[in-house]
Amino acid sequence: MNFFLELLIVAILALGAIMLLIGSIGLVRLPDFYTRLHAPTKSTTLGIGSIGLASMLYFSINHEGLSVHEPIITLFLVITAPISAYMLSKAALHHKIKTVSRTQNQHLAETARNQQPPTSSSEFSD
Repeated sequence: MNFFLELLIVAILALGAIMLLIGSIGLVRLPDFYTRLHAPTKSTTLGIGSIGLASMLYFSINHEGLSVHEPIITLFLVITAPISAYMLSKAALHHKIKTVSRTQNQHLAETARNQQPPTSSSEFSD
């Protein structure tokens, strides 16, 4: 394999590892649930995406043909990470998990808690 391709793959792997490390540190160091949730969901998507890209490059170069496992895994994470973060934050909102005192727009949390889902599908039909 070409030295420059190996160097590129190592750089992409290092970028992914750094992003995952930043997310892990944010999970431990940030003060409340909502900010702890934000750090790993953003950095995991970027970190795993970078590692998947490096893996795809490596296996596509060393084997004949394009590797499609990594983009499928990355797509799965890109779709599921924001949805799971939303569901966890919504559950924390309804359980009245405390936020840091300097959080902006805290008055909107009570409005969001009091919202009711639509009662039936007849509201949307003609």
